[in-house]
Amino acid sequence: MRTAEGNDALAWIDREGNSATQSQLVILKAAECGPETHPIPRHEKHHPLVQKGVEHLIQEEKYVGGQLGRPQGARFKLYERLKRYAEGIKGTLFESQELLRAIDDIYRNPLRESAKDALSRQLKSGITDQDLAKLVVALRDEDRLCVSHEDAERREPRIICSMGLFSEAKEN
Repeated sequence: MRTAEGNDALAWIDREGNSATQSQLVILKAAECGPETHPIPRHEKHHPLVQKGVEHLIQEEKYVGGQLGRPQGARFKLYERLKRYAEGIKGTLFESQELLRAIDDIYRNPLRESAKDALSRQLKSGITDQDLAKLVVALRDEDRLCVSHEDAERREPRIICSMGLFSEAKEN
């Protein structure tokens, strides 16, 4: 499914409605099938189990926080660089609670497209850590850094695909 936060996630729910694994790779491998694989009829519990999967993913996203994306992505690079900078200035006069809040926002929420574009350009141009921190704090103060929880709550999660991976031999 695509969550309200805009993250794509997979869930594997067993017959009893429990999460079978958190591993996205394991889920993809389990769903893998060749052209010779024959379909089976939809199980009577399919839709209630899909609902359990959606509920599980929504709950997980609340606890895990945002996904930073690919290591080459702007959000990942920005988070890692600012976190390293904040650790370097910890305990000095330059330590900033505003910066720490901005770093937390970046971890928990997706960047706004305009912020992502502007920050990507700055990262590529070789902006200093101090100037990058000032820019991020200013964007956060102007509510132009991240998509807020209120914005995300207005968006509904969307089921992209659901598959029943029941064995033909087992009933129920």
